[in-house]
Amino acid sequence: MNEIESWHGLLRVDDELTREFCTGFAASMRARRLTFGDRIHCPFLRPFFLSAIDEACIRRAAETLAALGERVAREAMSSPELFAQLGVTEAEERLIRIEPGYERASTASRVDAFLLSSGLHFAEYNAESPAGPAYTQRLAELFDSLPVMARFREGRTVRHRQTIEPLLAALLESYREWGGRAQPPTVAIVDWRDVPTWAEFEILRDAFVAAGVPTMVCTPRELEFDGATLSTGGTRIDLVYRRVLLNDIVSNPDACAALVKAYEARAVCVANTFRCKLPHKKAFFAVLTDPRNAKLFSPLEHAVIAAHVPWTRLVADRSAEKDGTELPLLEMVRRDRETLVLKPNDEYGGKGVILGWEADPSAWDAAVDAALRDPPGAWIVQERIPVRREIFPQFDDAGDVTNREMLVDLAPYLFRGRMSGFLTRLSTTGLANVTSGGGQVPAFVIEP
Repeated sequence: MNEIESWHGLLRVDDELTREFCTGFAASMRARRLTFGDRIHCPFLRPFFLSAIDEACIRRAAETLAALGERVAREAMSSPELFAQLGVTEAEERLIRIEPGYERASTASRVDAFLLSSGLHFAEYNAESPAGPAYTQRLAELFDSLPVMARFREGRTVRHRQTIEPLLAALLESYREWGGRAQPPTVAIVDWRDVPTWAEFEILRDAFVAAGVPTMVCTPRELEFDGATLSTGGTRIDLVYRRVLLNDIVSNPDACAALVKAYEARAVCVANTFRCKLPHKKAFFAVLTDPRNAKLFSPLEHAVIAAHVPWTRLVADRSAEKDGTELPLLEMVRRDRETLVLKPNDEYGGKGVILGWEADPSAWDAAVDAALRDPPGAWIVQERIPVRREIFPQFDDAGDVTNREMLVDLAPYLFRGRMSGFLTRLSTTGLANVTSGGGQVPAFVIEP
């Protein structure tokens, strides 16, 4: 019996599968602030399981990708060609070129991936302010406390990774690299008040404070800069954990002026830096898979790219190489619709993504034409990757349980390039993200 069957067999009809248990379980999540807006994160009664061998494979690939992200960010600063390949806008470039005061572009990042028996397949690299590390750890701790987990552990070594403590350690390490001397620094977690992840900021604040690091949560508008000190409510800020996205900073310059001016004056350490936007662009995978950039990577790195990164290109009226053949890109895109996906170069939460195999030919051609009319660098086309599906018991608002086949997206977190823990999302559609209505489960590693 495998681990999934074993876990399902341990769910008792008169306990875990009852309405009372499920509604109580949902209440436990709400009490722990495990909510995305009004929704609980996990209407499921099983974690995702992976082996220690899987974890080691994921670590090698994900940490290599994070290292490549840092290298591409550094190289792009002196390469207009790389800026063009990444599809960076003029407004973004102005912010990216501000010297942040330290080298590490992404203090926290995440790789969205699918783990299959045939291998690990990356979908994209979230190099800018990835959500979920607090939710991930607290949800794993909740599952870890369940009696069914105690029964499941009999004869097995089962563990989950911490994500909050490594995140804090990485933030403090970036602060020290920046030259910060406060012991401890005062941290501000900064984003808009109406984002659905505000509850996570409160979880992080409480955890950081418990670890001895004074922390507050505020919006960009609540920041003040007097030319020397960034503050909020009269309290000096040493380190900004930036969850507000660069897109929002570009589109709300007045509201974000204090943050940008303090960053530019190096009056505060900001993590992630604005330069994380370079590998965050979905065209980062186009840079990795385009032969004209081959000299940037070692033979071992090329092997990692070939094994895990899907072929990707910016949508443009030009020729492109794929599988050893060079053709007009648009001809290739229209011909190979059923094996391609069209994505905005700079969106999140599955916004605007068009799956070629779910679109009819006329709709696909219209989407390609619309992408061409947008500014250069606005869209990418990417090779379809295989996805993983598993059966999970899911409960509804009334507490009724149904076994459902779910798409499983496994996304390792990287803190200053070191992997720690996984965001694992489930969906009934071809897109796996919490923003578009998916759910989350914790990931547990089973040792041999």
